[in-house]
Amino acid sequence: MKLRWAPASPFVRKVMVTAMETGQDNRIERMPTDYHDPDSDIADHNPLGKVPALILDDGSILIDSPVICAYLDSLHDGAKIIPDDPAQRWRVLSLEGLGDGMTEAAITVQRERGRPEDKRMATVVERHWDKFESAMDWIEGSADEVLRGPINIGQIAVACGLGWIEFRMKDVLGDWREDWPSTAKWYDEFSARPSMRDTAPE
Repeated sequence: MKLRWAPASPFVRKVMVTAMETGQDNRIERMPTDYHDPDSDIADHNPLGKVPALILDDGSILIDSPVICAYLDSLHDGAKIIPDDPAQRWRVLSLEGLGDGMTEAAITVQRERGRPEDKRMATVVERHWDKFESAMDWIEGSADEVLRGPINIGQIAVACGLGWIEFRMKDVLGDWREDWPSTAKWYDEFSARPSMRDTAPE
């Protein structure tokens, strides 16, 4: 399999962490992709022009990290990162959605901050940063329930999102460990996993 890959993408990282945690990283060839380059051919594999996209051995293509991670989870016989038990499954997938959503909100803030100062919209920054903080408040309040137990795709999504936000937006994030201490403690422990260390954004 071939993965359209970018070193700093939190969603590519999510796929690679999943691959490593399920023992499949050696089955994936990384295809470095500068998706900001107008001459990039990423649209050949994802019409949205985004990474990740996974090219399967038969030439078919999967796009979007939730789909790719679910596919990888279907290929192995070990402990699943998306539980089979229905109650646990929907809880984990909801956490994945929350983790991906708060990451997208932070990316929107970062893009707006990158615009010329006279073109920035403070309301966009405020609205989307509020979404990130609201998600973090919920995770903090539910930490004992959603962040503990065997590794799952929801935890991976939250950790990869936080990793990107720390990497790109430290000045906005501030001393977040004081605001969300239970989440921070879990994140620091989770980040020590080899799959997280080996995929840190660069």
